Amino acid sequence: MTKKVGFHFKSLEESPGYLLAQLTLLWQRKQKKVLDLLGLTYTQFALMAALGWLSKEKKEITQIDVAGQTNFDRMMVSKVLRTLEAKKFITRQEHKTDTRAKIVELTSEGATVLQKAIFEVEQVDIDFFSSIKAELPFFNSSMVKLIDNNRNELHISTL
Repeated sequence: MTKKVGFHFKSLEESPGYLLAQLTLLWQRKQKKVLDLLGLTYTQFALMAALGWLSKEKKEITQIDVAGQTNFDRMMVSKVLRTLEAKKFITRQEHKTDTRAKIVELTSEGATVLQKAIFEVEQVDIDFFSSIKAELPFFNSSMVKLIDNNRNELHISTL
């Protein structure tokens, strides 16, 4: 390579994007370890957790509701929910009034697996972020601020 490439940041430790990517990779690996034991991918867990969370507030949850809660692509959500249905963790049925919509519900087995997964994932979070325990509220509020400030670009719903 004959031409030098320029960077805004003088070191990798000054690059928030690089640091966020590295942190995310490390966190995802730890999450994957515990979810693998339950036969779930992180995406499957996230969709089940969204369904569980939405179930606290709504009786009928559609696939679109789940996609909106997670900010995942609707087609990907549909595909992953079919996989969860095949595993007998959820049921999907036609909406009574909107023929394009599917109502999604956790099965008893799905709720049991989700509860185990939530416990394991939360334990990973507690351990992973323990070194910044005193700063965790600031860290979390900073992440929320970044999400809020960039929400419009990705059409992300509110937290």
